[in-house]
Amino acid sequence: MSSIKTTNPATNQVVKEFDEMTAPQVEAIVSNANAAFKTWRKTSFKERATLLHNVANILRARKEELGKLCSIEMGKLQREGVGEVELCAGIFDYYASNGEKFLADAPLETPEGKAFLSYEPIGVLLSVQPWNFPFYQITRSAAPNIMAGNTFLLKHASNVPQAAQVMEQIFTEAGAPRGVYNNLFVRGSKISELVADPRIKGVSLTGSEPAGSSFASMAGKHVKKSTLELGGSDAFIVLEDADLDKAIETAAFGRLWNAGQVCVSPKRIIVMESVVDEFIKKAKAIYENIVVGDPLDPRTQLAPLSSEQAVEEVIKQVETTVQQGAKLVLGGKRIERPGAFMLPTILTDIKKGMLAYSDEIFGPVLCIYAVKNIDEAVELANDTEFGLGGTVFGTDIDKAVEVARRIDTGMVYINHVTGIAPELPFGGTKNSGYGREQSPAGIYEFVNAKLIRVTTPNHPY
Repeated sequence: MSSIKTTNPATNQVVKEFDEMTAPQVEAIVSNANAAFKTWRKTSFKERATLLHNVANILRARKEELGKLCSIEMGKLQREGVGEVELCAGIFDYYASNGEKFLADAPLETPEGKAFLSYEPIGVLLSVQPWNFPFYQITRSAAPNIMAGNTFLLKHASNVPQAAQVMEQIFTEAGAPRGVYNNLFVRGSKISELVADPRIKGVSLTGSEPAGSSFASMAGKHVKKSTLELGGSDAFIVLEDADLDKAIETAAFGRLWNAGQVCVSPKRIIVMESVVDEFIKKAKAIYENIVVGDPLDPRTQLAPLSSEQAVEEVIKQVETTVQQGAKLVLGGKRIERPGAFMLPTILTDIKKGMLAYSDEIFGPVLCIYAVKNIDEAVELANDTEFGLGGTVFGTDIDKAVEVARRIDTGMVYINHVTGIAPELPFGGTKNSGYGREQSPAGIYEFVNAKLIRVTTPNHPY
C-alpha cells in the first residue's frame, strides 16, 4: 500500500492514493528540469512575471475549491484554507511585480573604474515542504526562485499529495514551459539521492529540527547552498501596560490558528504575576466555548489535527508534562468522535525540565507562564533552542520595541502574533534554521551575486 495518500483527518477515511514514482520517472523529471533551466534562465523578467501573475490569477479564481482541499487533506478550516490561497496569490504577484527591480545590477563604490553585482540564477532547486500550509509552503519557495530564473523540484509531504499535484497543474495551465515547475511523488528516504544529484544546485527544507539537521548535513557534504525553516517555540510577552483583554483574545485564538499546527504559533504565553490569574480565567472562558468540528462548517472554530499520529503525539506531550508537575487547567484529551479531534487545552505551572518547557507542541495547547518583571520575561523567552518568531504586547510602543530587540529570534511582532506577508522576511535563528523567505531577501538566497569589475587602463589590480 502506498504511503502517498490523502486521509481526511475529520473522518480518518482515505480519500485518494498515489503511486510512488519509479527511479526512471524521477530521473526524467530531474533531467527535464535541468534542460529547462538552460532556456528559462535566458527568458526576460517580463516573461517570468507573466507566468507568476497567471498563477496568481488562477489561485484566486479557484480559492474556494483549493481551500476545501486543504480541509480534506490536512484538516484546516476551509476559511483558513481560502485565506492561505489568497496569501499565495499575493506572494506570486509580489515577486512578479518586483523581481526585476530586486535583481537589477547593483553598483558598488570603488575608487577606480566601476564594479557591480549581477544577480544570476544557479540552476535546479529542490524544495522539501511540510503539510501544515499545503499551498503557502510551496509558494514562498517557488515564487522568488522561478522569478529569478531557476527551475523547481517539489518534494511535498506525503499526506498532501493532491495539493502538490494541483499546484503543478496550475503552473502548466498558467503557461510554464515543461520542466520549470515539477512535482515529485517520492518517499522521504529518496531525498538524500536527490540532494546528491549534481544537477541540483540548491536545496531548501521546512520541517522538524532532526530533519533539518540531516538535510543540512547532506547539503554540506555535497557543497550545496541550503536554507532551513525548522521548529519554533514563540514567546508571547504581555507587558504590564498591555490591553489585557485584547492580549488574551489574540493569544487564545492565535494558538488555535490551524489547530495550533503553526511554527510561529504563540506557544509560550509569558504574563506578569499581577495579572496572570485574570489572564488564565479569561482564556479558560474562551476555550470552554470554542466550537470544535467539521472544518468545512463555517461555524467551526477548531478543526482536527492533521492525523491520528499528530493528535496522539500532542496528548502524550500534555500528559507527560502534567505527570512532571504542570497544572492542567482545561482539556488535554481527544474528543470522542471520528477524526483526529482534540479539546483546546491550557497548561500552567510549567517549569524548566518539563517536556512542554523545551519541546514544541504542535497542537491547540496554550502554555501560560508567570514572571515578576520584564527581565524575567526576556530571560524566559530566550531560554529555548528555537528562535523563529515572537510577540510583545503593550500600549507603550517604544517600550515594546525595546523588549523586542532583546528577544533572540528572527521575527518579533508588536501587538500581533507572528504573521505572514509577501513583503516581510520570514525565517529564524538558532535551531529554527537559517535563510529567509519572502521580501526582497527571499529572492537572493539562490542566486549568484556575481561581481563584474571594469578597471581603467594600466590599473595595477
